[in-house]
Amino acid sequence: MKNAPDPIRRLVHALTRLPGIGEKSAQRLSFFIVNADDYVATDLADALVDVRHNVGLCQVCGNLTQTPTCLICEDGRRDNRIICIVESVPTLYAVESTGEFKGLYHVLHGVLSPLDGIGPDQLNLKTLMSRLAEVDEIIVATNPSVEGEATAIYIQRLCSPLGIKVSRIASGVPMGSDLEYADQVTLARAFEGRREI
Repeated sequence: MKNAPDPIRRLVHALTRLPGIGEKSAQRLSFFIVNADDYVATDLADALVDVRHNVGLCQVCGNLTQTPTCLICEDGRRDNRIICIVESVPTLYAVESTGEFKGLYHVLHGVLSPLDGIGPDQLNLKTLMSRLAEVDEIIVATNPSVEGEATAIYIQRLCSPLGIKVSRIASGVPMGSDLEYADQVTLARAFEGRREI
């Protein structure tokens, strides 16, 4: 095969498609994989195939899971009267790592952004509305950005007529930053200082 792509270049190119991986990092990873024991590449390939075929979205909250309902939603020790709404699964993991929140989650998979064509119908809001019957409080933990604030206000307008308290995490997180990159102490303080909207 004269025109077959060089396997190393193909691997480098594939790795550069991952977020945060530039050309140099992709090259380093590629050379590591080439020089590592066979099981390293095999385990990596198996893990990639496994996650693509066996991980989907929780039917209740939108978290990633191997089963129809995620472990958090199935945990009977959690307070089902409080739901923390997050933009993405990485944000859910960041909040969960603080150990401060003992309720349930709901993942929107985005925020309102009319300029990008993202309206309420593109977010995981219909499932949220079906969960509100026994909920006392919604905590909106979207990023402190214009889109995050607009989404928080939209959710507040949906939930307030139902008699549900809607609060927003405190702004211990700098405006314009992503919650998934905030440290645990900052996120914990943000939860402690949340405010009603």
